[in-house]
Amino acid sequence: MQIRKTRYDHPDAVLLTAQVQQEYVERYGDPDATPVDVGHFDAPYGRFLLGYLDGAAVATGGWRAQDASPDGFEDGDAELKRMYVVPQARGKGLARRMLAELERDAAAAGRTRMVLETGLMQPEAIALYTSSGYTPVAKFGHYRDSPLSVCLGKSLLAVGPASATRARPA
Repeated sequence: MQIRKTRYDHPDAVLLTAQVQQEYVERYGDPDATPVDVGHFDAPYGRFLLGYLDGAAVATGGWRAQDASPDGFEDGDAELKRMYVVPQARGKGLARRMLAELERDAAAAGRTRMVLETGLMQPEAIALYTSSGYTPVAKFGHYRDSPLSVCLGKSLLAVGPASATRARPA
């Protein structure tokens, strides 16, 4: 998979974001209502990545900087958003590669912890994150009061720098 740095409003990102939102509708009955803005993923306060196989966009993921807030974030947090792999490309380790690249990028930007919110209706996501070293953290964000919400985090202090050869500008 070729991973490219891009903007959240890139046409391929918009397409895959619509697909992940549809998956949330199928699993939870509604799309993710967490407020997200295109600028949240602009460096140095965030990044959005697309993964391509044979020229087709098959994976997305991004992080955005968060600091201590009433929403439950802590100083130095990078919030993982819009991790998604199209169904036909699943089971190939693409999500794990995207996650590792996002962790390296956030660490290189000075973020000290990656946090994410997923849900009980996404056991595959929970398995990916826990097998990648994520552990439960205090609930945060838009769904912090939902009984279906699962919040996980991982220290980025030991994560190596982002690979310039893997993540290229779009």
